Amino acid sequence: MKRMFILVAVALFLAGSLFADEAILIDFTVLEADIMADQDGNPTQNGRTLMDFANVAGGGYTDDQLAVMKTSLALPNWEVRLSASSRTVENIRDSYVRSSDSQQWGKVMGVRVHYPLGPNYARAWIRPPFEIPAFEPMANVDQDGNIEPAEGDGIVGPSRFEAPADDEGKIDATQPAYGVVKNVGVIKSVEVNAYGLNFPHGLSVILIDSQGNEKTYFMGYLNYEGWKPLRWNNPQYISEVRNRELRIYPLYPYATPFVKFGGFILHRDADAIGGDFISYFKDVKIIYDRAVADPASRDINDEAMWHIIYDRETEKKIYEMQRFGQNQVLRYLEEQKKAKEDSFTPTPTN
Repeated sequence: MKRMFILVAVALFLAGSLFADEAILIDFTVLEADIMADQDGNPTQNGRTLMDFANVAGGGYTDDQLAVMKTSLALPNWEVRLSASSRTVENIRDSYVRSSDSQQWGKVMGVRVHYPLGPNYARAWIRPPFEIPAFEPMANVDQDGNIEPAEGDGIVGPSRFEAPADDEGKIDATQPAYGVVKNVGVIKSVEVNAYGLNFPHGLSVILIDSQGNEKTYFMGYLNYEGWKPLRWNNPQYISEVRNRELRIYPLYPYATPFVKFGGFILHRDADAIGGDFISYFKDVKIIYDRAVADPASRDINDEAMWHIIYDRETEKKIYEMQRFGQNQVLRYLEEQKKAKEDSFTPTPTN
């Protein structure tokens, strides 16, 4: 009887040790532009997250147009999209993301949103320039933005948007990721390190799961001053193993899920102050159960054999590449057509 009690206790301990891993989903301090300098010598893109969409753009584009089909998660590339009732010319013009200097953290994400002045509810979505891919092979990127594939295929090894790996290819969950964390089961908590300036606006985090579903987590209000962690705790999370409903689920390709960072939502209530809103964000963290206790210990690497998840993600990425590549060309053409003078040339006088 005593031996049976010990065995049960050990089993519960091992099961409990699978819970509540912590990982940095995305750290904005590592998204500083460091390559592809402009005419003034200022870098414009982030080398680790640079993506080239020219290879799926199709024909009919010039070399100059293909050259601009590159983008990254560099902070100025992030987009602010207002709700339909707030999308005026002034509000769109004065809503954007910038890389901001923090004495405590270095470079962080700075967000400016210009809300309507009238008493109506409004939202602003802070989105990355493209949907962050879960399976993207590691690559070597030079200062001119030329991408050369590195060793590995991005399927069995770490991808470019995960946390850095050690010499054996194992992901260190304590290191910052670039928007993707794999092997995520139930999410216990989500935390955002946000800087408040006493605005009574709400903040939500968008996460995208391996099935492409977007889930929104309301973090709280930014009506405080300075840095503060805002945290969402899953009210349906059961910590006690004995109280969990134990089921047997199919493993591959269902038990190898991941989450991606999809962006923020900033909520302005109808009775709150309108006009300019400013805030800053350092990182987003998650606490979660692992879907698989130790994927490396399994005899067969299923994804390396069947590529089901990889193929599914590749289809999404190609669609995203085509959409984004076309938008980049349209922006490039619009830039060429834009008026260059800030004022009229003075009329010569005799």
